[in-house]
Amino acid sequence: MAKQEISKTRWQKLRKLVNDIHLWLGLGSGLIVIAVCFSGTVYVFNTELTEKAAPHLYKLQSVADKERIPVDSLLEKVKQETGGTITGVTIPAELNRTYQFNVKKAGEEGPRAGTTYFVNPYTGEITGNSKEKNGTKEFMGTMFSLHRWLLLDKVKKPIINGVENRKLGSWITGFATIIFTLGCITGLIIWFPQKVKFWEQGLKIKWNAGWKRVNHDLHNTLAFYALIFLLLMGLTGPQWSFEWYRTGLQKTLGTYKPADGAKAGERKEGEGKKNAATDTAALAVTQLSVADYIKAADKALPYTGNYVITLPADAAAKTMISKTKLGFFAPAAGDRITMDPATGKIVKLDIFKKKPFNERVAGSIKAIHVGNVYGTFTKILYFLACLIATSLPITGTIIWLNKMKKKKKKEEPVVAFTGKEKVA
Repeated sequence: MAKQEISKTRWQKLRKLVNDIHLWLGLGSGLIVIAVCFSGTVYVFNTELTEKAAPHLYKLQSVADKERIPVDSLLEKVKQETGGTITGVTIPAELNRTYQFNVKKAGEEGPRAGTTYFVNPYTGEITGNSKEKNGTKEFMGTMFSLHRWLLLDKVKKPIINGVENRKLGSWITGFATIIFTLGCITGLIIWFPQKVKFWEQGLKIKWNAGWKRVNHDLHNTLAFYALIFLLLMGLTGPQWSFEWYRTGLQKTLGTYKPADGAKAGERKEGEGKKNAATDTAALAVTQLSVADYIKAADKALPYTGNYVITLPADAAAKTMISKTKLGFFAPAAGDRITMDPATGKIVKLDIFKKKPFNERVAGSIKAIHVGNVYGTFTKILYFLACLIATSLPITGTIIWLNKMKKKKKKEEPVVAFTGKEKVA
């Protein structure tokens, strides 16, 4: 009996300590967590909402009894109409969707430079481009800014001298995410009942109880059901805020590669670009057609899927092809092919499911964080989990306020009523 009492006391002390840590972690990061989780909830369906707002860019009305124009003919047409260099082509497997051509014009530099043109593959008509503005697209951009930088990237004047506002916002959201993750772990410890026989109480909400009990159950029970997704989001998020976290995550997964120095066999920066005119001429002679690339890729990857083809920038570069499957449960990760642009010979074939587990996880970090690991199915799960995460600081604060009121009420002195008091 004595041993049981000691054990119980130790558990109560540990639970009290963890509960205090959980409380102050939540109070310290609550407002930021609400902003980050709410914007994340909305952004889960960014692609679907953006396409819904501009259907002319992505969807075609009628395609019955029509044949697609060869992609190389479309490529030449887009090149002539835009006056730029086509760096990539997206070819969807669905017959009612447009092709996308990434075009970079003279003077545009950087990995995100250029414009995407959407083309009707049956008529060759350019239906629009990525520079078009619409309210939904701008709203989703605001949600992304709130999620990543707390909108600080939109503040022109530096808040702290020597620190870019975008970086400051990224640091704040990064630390808030780490605190939130610790809060999830401490919350799980608190969730475990003191006696095992009461564990079922943490799995259901007692709707017929008072509002305080319902609020308590909403906080505990919903958090438990969403915990695995909250941890996945929380553990992957800070890698976009801190280099040290990203490096640590890569080392943990065993995929870390030092940034300095080029890998053996890789082309050094500037090599092969000494004579741009010669390179362009070489490409015109030796580069295969996009149709040939697809034909070779279909042999290596014999399944229906969407193609993203990155065309070589110069004569020394390779053609990169990515293929992803379709469907409600379709994985976000695709298979990749590196191809010799002159011969169509496959230089490297990366089949995602054949990679070691740690490499598959490392290659899916973004998908794990945003929730499209297995298509629409996991997006729905992440949407619900993010919604729950948004509510946790609110329900948790209400629990704390209720406890404070109860504690204050207990500490108030009891005044005996004698019956002689004067009534005003």
